[in-house]
Amino acid sequence: MSYTKLNRSAATLTKNRTEGSISPFSGMCVTCVDGCIGMCEIGKSAYRGHEVLYPQPFGIITSASEKDYPVDLSDFSIMGTAVGAFGCEADSDKATFPKVTIDQKIGHDKGIKLKVPFVIAGMGSTNVAKQNWEGLAGGAALSGAILTVGENVCGMDIESEFKDGRVVRSPDMENRIKFYRNWQQDGYGTVVVQANVEDTRLGVQEYAIEKLGVDTVELKWGQGAKDIGGEVKLKTLEKAQELYKRGYIVLPNPTDPDIIDAFKRGNFKEFERHSRLGMVEEESFMQRVEELRKAGAKYVFLKTGAYRPADLARAVKYASKAKLDLLTIDGAGGGTGMSPWRMMNEWGIPTVEIWSMAYQYLKKLDEKGEYIPDVAFAGGITFEDQIFKVLALGAPYVKLVGMARGPMAAAMVGKTIGKRINEDQIPVYVERFGNSVEEIFVTAPELKHMLGDRFKNLHTGAIGLYSYFERLSQGLRQLMAGARKFALEHITRDDLAALTMDAARISGIPYITDVDREEVDKILNS
Repeated sequence: MSYTKLNRSAATLTKNRTEGSISPFSGMCVTCVDGCIGMCEIGKSAYRGHEVLYPQPFGIITSASEKDYPVDLSDFSIMGTAVGAFGCEADSDKATFPKVTIDQKIGHDKGIKLKVPFVIAGMGSTNVAKQNWEGLAGGAALSGAILTVGENVCGMDIESEFKDGRVVRSPDMENRIKFYRNWQQDGYGTVVVQANVEDTRLGVQEYAIEKLGVDTVELKWGQGAKDIGGEVKLKTLEKAQELYKRGYIVLPNPTDPDIIDAFKRGNFKEFERHSRLGMVEEESFMQRVEELRKAGAKYVFLKTGAYRPADLARAVKYASKAKLDLLTIDGAGGGTGMSPWRMMNEWGIPTVEIWSMAYQYLKKLDEKGEYIPDVAFAGGITFEDQIFKVLALGAPYVKLVGMARGPMAAAMVGKTIGKRINEDQIPVYVERFGNSVEEIFVTAPELKHMLGDRFKNLHTGAIGLYSYFERLSQGLRQLMAGARKFALEHITRDDLAALTMDAARISGIPYITDVDREEVDKILNS
């Protein structure tokens, strides 16, 4: 079986000429014809070269791998039961699904309280994140979820001010923090500022702590979509030159007179900005954590990408030794604003495998009596069944799930519907529900009651994200009630069964016919 699609993808705006007859090992048309205009990736690369490395069009999309991995969450089934209840009295009048609680508390002192067990992973300097931030921030804050400001925001902010190579003001960062806090309810949730190599050099986290009052920061080792630094496209020569001056890798060199002339003549229309590779070393990692705490960080997180097993072990061990407050582990294939397309499909440890290994490593440290940080698993999670399965796979260590593309999609759709309402151009598919915000968005009455007069200022992208999270919350409660687990702390690995031998072998979750074997024997032999 081939798990990979080669040489054509909607992500690179390419396709095969002979769509019904494609070589399975090269992805090329079975007959490559002289005279073809080059619709496939090879053909497009022949005239656009490195541009075809990245998902397109940049700035208005998010992308994720289309590789069909051998094992995924569909290889597991949730085990319900007709007996008893955990976290609630076993009474049919009391053990109803609305009684299920999905509140969560994380951190060394359990001081970060959440209404939902969701963390929106780093949304950084890509245009699609910036253009949808108001919706993301409002929706996450109202839902009581964690929202992470991703890498390179200050460095990419053309209005940022620097002194001695350190950021002293960034309107973009200020706005991102402000949008979240404007809608935060009763102290639930928090906004986190992430940093890569460039951010650390620019003093972004110190600025966020000292000037913006942020108390939670996150160190970053890559992501599920890539194992190199972040990258974006730049459409103006002025911005390319400014970021080059700030120390970023900008390709091609925007200070080269020949490149400047070629750009002005329209030979190419975008520059690429890249971040440097992080170099993980235990002593410097521990030193950085201590620096952040001394600067005033109350909570320090680490997010790691889908690196090789030894690096996963380092992440788990260093997080333990540094007594971090949250460790997020992201599996291969995760979402992106602009990771290299083939890299997103072909590098790293896939989700079920990396989550299973992480569980084993955490358990090993736990059995030795070492500190275990709270953990989040991430990687293409979008719906309530996946959320339940991920929490069960990593139980008792996993407290949250990390999401990005799902929340972004909800915020984008909410924004678009709001725009269409204002333009009086509501699509027929949506118009059947009404023609106003109050009629179309099912959570509008609840939000109006919560916010009063402030509701009229709420971005429809925020309503979209809030509504999406409301659906996930109710769906998760229903699944938990079926498993008779009335609080997150009661979810265990016993709530799952593996549907394939491969899934059982990789995860350590019993194969479906082996579940409850001892209890079955007791029942039948009683």
